[in-house]
Amino acid sequence: MSELVLYPDEALDAHIAGAGYVFVAAEAMHQALASAGALTDWGDFAASWDALDRDTYMADGGRYRRRRHAVFAASANGAIRRRPHQAHYQTLDYNKLNGGIARWFSPITEGIGDGASLRTILRFCHRLFGGLAPAVRTWHVEVHQFRIEARPGEAGQPTPEGLHRDGVDYVLVLLIARRNIASGTTTIHDLEKRLLGSFTLTQPFDAALVDDARVYHGVTPVEPLDPALPAHRDVLVVTFRNARAGG
Repeated sequence: MSELVLYPDEALDAHIAGAGYVFVAAEAMHQALASAGALTDWGDFAASWDALDRDTYMADGGRYRRRRHAVFAASANGAIRRRPHQAHYQTLDYNKLNGGIARWFSPITEGIGDGASLRTILRFCHRLFGGLAPAVRTWHVEVHQFRIEARPGEAGQPTPEGLHRDGVDYVLVLLIARRNIASGTTTIHDLEKRLLGSFTLTQPFDAALVDDARVYHGVTPVEPLDPALPAHRDVLVVTFRNARAGG
């Protein structure tokens, strides 16, 4: 396991540049985010996962994933603006299960998209990823709210496409909540798909930061601890891609 409990951001820069990924425990991640802005609406932000719509594009027939989606542009001058709602698209090279089509998901609500917590998260990512790639002038940023539900007889699949890369430059996976679930272990692999490390996001603010060009990642299925109770895993995924790279 690669666990980094360090601050300030320069330590994260160095670790991502060296290993291609890092796990950041909740306390350190909370401090890093707070250095980028306010988290004053975190309660409402986390509660918004209760209002996600079901993902109807699952080629495996699963009904275990709910999500919302938004797109932003981040400029080298620090400006971050929301772009008009658009489809999420991945090629089959990166997503053999659900790729190759334009997938339209319900938009992240205006209140959450303009709220303090999400804007702070985006500023943190922009500062960190912009420091790793200072030549990039404009970033294409996609934000995904995911809820993976687990039921008796149907395990939830956080990464139903399996071990993968996202076809972007950098990825943040931030845990919002876990309720009544087991497993959900993240594994990181090199480009030859050899295991580099593994860890489990268990506490709100636990996070994984990934250099998508250098490593693969995947997450094991989640199952309910108590089959009689609701069970889910809520995460925020933020991806940054050089807007000039296309794709």
